[in-house]
Amino acid sequence: MTLYVERMGHLVAEHQMLLKDALLPNRIGIYCLLRIEFLIPWEAHLVRTIEWKDGLVVTLDQTKLPGEEVLIKLKNCGEVASAIREMRIRGAPLIGVAAAYGLALTAHHSKARYREELMDELEASADLLKKMRPTAVNLFWAVERVLKSARGSFAGVELLKRSVIEEAEKMADEDVETNRKIGEHGSKLVEDGDTFLTHCNAGRLATVDYGTALAVIQMAWKQGKRVKVIVDETRPLLQGARLTVYELIQDGIPVTLITDNMVGYVMSKGMVDKVIVGADRIVRDAVINKIGTYTVAVLASEHSIPFYVAAPLSTFDLTALSRDVAIEERSPEEVTHIQCHRIAPKDAWAFNPAFDITPLRYVGAIICEKGVIFPSEYGNSLESETLKRLGP
Repeated sequence: MTLYVERMGHLVAEHQMLLKDALLPNRIGIYCLLRIEFLIPWEAHLVRTIEWKDGLVVTLDQTKLPGEEVLIKLKNCGEVASAIREMRIRGAPLIGVAAAYGLALTAHHSKARYREELMDELEASADLLKKMRPTAVNLFWAVERVLKSARGSFAGVELLKRSVIEEAEKMADEDVETNRKIGEHGSKLVEDGDTFLTHCNAGRLATVDYGTALAVIQMAWKQGKRVKVIVDETRPLLQGARLTVYELIQDGIPVTLITDNMVGYVMSKGMVDKVIVGADRIVRDAVINKIGTYTVAVLASEHSIPFYVAAPLSTFDLTALSRDVAIEERSPEEVTHIQCHRIAPKDAWAFNPAFDITPLRYVGAIICEKGVIFPSEYGNSLESETLKRLGP
């Protein structure tokens, strides 16, 4: 397969042979194509992106990709919370399952003798986890689901511990099946020969397995549809360049990397047939997703390109409007630096919202595990009744 990367204003073609191709920014933030040998792929160690293994939560440190494939073993809820905050664990569905596993770690290692003591420990861990990423609703959904299950149990301490762990494991299993269904439903929107543009990373690295937006593309590819993908780099943390390109290379799907500010140009040249992205929260009037999504949606509308969103029902928060959502703001250093290398003057200040808000009028379809929801079904306001009509 061939990977095209933007370097110094020229397109460079590099053939993938025995080594994997990795994209890394050099010291001045310009992309170079480096060749790195992956002797032992991470799939050899993990079947899923995150796993429970004998009282440890094992996952891939996503801040190290694509240069290194490093597994981290998290021993307690505090370590899970830190990994979420530092984006070693990221992606709304994965954050949700990781949070559930964080509570499972609290239960597993608890020395509580009474049920009330254990519940107090779980509540404290839940409060810690909720403070890590305020925008992605899956985190809150997962924590509340585990707590609700625990509160409704009248079992003794040991049985309660086991039930918390089992609930987290069940949520991980459900995430895999959910994303498979998203892929199946969404693949019906894909035509042979389509070129998709995607933003950020909504692949298996953002979930327990399969992904959301990339599940649609992967399923279409497995069905024999000859799809191609354009990935924007997704500043400031480069999830598109580092993670999405990495996944698509592993899957053998043709991929072209562009800078964020090339989106309008490639659309104007007829290089994009459809856009598909994931979501961190879907409210009644908008989709909240990685910063830059709104820009892509507006450009897609201007060029009459369908704009699709793929997300599980756990990402829907239909009790809220976009004005109710707290948009996370992250460290200015994520903008002034690229992988620890300063690119801005020393005294420069930077604004760094992690997410933006795309009004539903720009969304051509929302793909979830129950099916595909079209604008004719929701207009400018998505209600819970719309989801109920999709069936069980």
